[in-house]
Amino acid sequence: MTLDAFTPRRQMLALIAVPVLLAAIYFGLLAADRYVSESTVVLRDDRASAPVLTGAASLLSALPGSAQLDTQVLREYMQSAVLAEAMERQLAVRRHFSGSRLDPTAHLAEGATREDYIAFFRDRVEAIYDERSQALKLHVQGLDAPFAQQLNQAVLAASEAFVNESSHKMARERLTFAEAELQRAAGLLEAAQGKVLAFQARHRLIDPTAQAGAASTVVAELSAAITKAETDLRALRSYLQDSAPQVVAARAQLAALRTQLDTERSRATARDGADKRLAVLALEFQGLKLQAQVAEDAYKAALAAVEAARLDATRRLSTLVIVEPPTLPESAQYPRRLYGMATVLACCLLLYAIVRLTVATIREHQD
Repeated sequence: MTLDAFTPRRQMLALIAVPVLLAAIYFGLLAADRYVSESTVVLRDDRASAPVLTGAASLLSALPGSAQLDTQVLREYMQSAVLAEAMERQLAVRRHFSGSRLDPTAHLAEGATREDYIAFFRDRVEAIYDERSQALKLHVQGLDAPFAQQLNQAVLAASEAFVNESSHKMARERLTFAEAELQRAAGLLEAAQGKVLAFQARHRLIDPTAQAGAASTVVAELSAAITKAETDLRALRSYLQDSAPQVVAARAQLAALRTQLDTERSRATARDGADKRLAVLALEFQGLKLQAQVAEDAYKAALAAVEAARLDATRRLSTLVIVEPPTLPESAQYPRRLYGMATVLACCLLLYAIVRLTVATIREHQD
């Protein structure tokens, strides 16, 4: 076939008239009306109203995640295979969309595979996330308005059940973890307190720190008494001989005070020998008491976390708030016939122009 056969009239007929006629037949006679039911939901995080915990309790009671992340998870669920199969069991989605056999874009074959059905469902159920308002806008298509609204309502009901179950599952897992931490903290506290009691029983001391303080007081008092005794002895020796009974008695008293002072100092600070002295015992006792105090604080934090987790397990952590309930459409939104016809005509005109330019270029080179 030569280029002479591609006359402008034939080109116009093949590239414009025939495609536009076929498009008119499809949009006018074959295309099935599709109605769209719209709704808007917001996922509210009720954990923001929970009592504020401090210290280690806040670490044990913290739950990861945010409203934005939870909303994204909900969006994925709305277009999941699990929800698609649940809607098929509840509303027979396959049978509804297999009613329009003339329109291939709206028709779902009766023998369609599971994968084909899930892909078809995702095309008909669209969840759009609005970052500004953190809301989900749900657009659900149906071959008639009541079914579109009914499917939208069913998707929202299933989504609300999913949110409740997910939040309660998280709360139960948190409660289990908090109870395990409480048992561990209780064991550590019992062990630390047992060490303190064993130390007191072994050394027969209630509080070595207090006794060491008392020993320091005794040493200070003995030092003061020795200073006074030395002063008195010097005063006596100033007018009495060393053999005088008063001088001998004062010297004996001073010697006794010094001996007692050395004994008290040895008890408080000496480290030689098998027996530990008060200073060493006081340091060990302080370490054991510190361990017991840390274990007690950890136990209190774990107990507060368990109470908070138990409270969360009995209430909703997240709530699906329906801002706009599913609408009942009055007119079909798809297919957009005028838009489709205009698009086909524009594409045909563009193709016609390209072909005319190509044919003209070839003829020019042939000449």
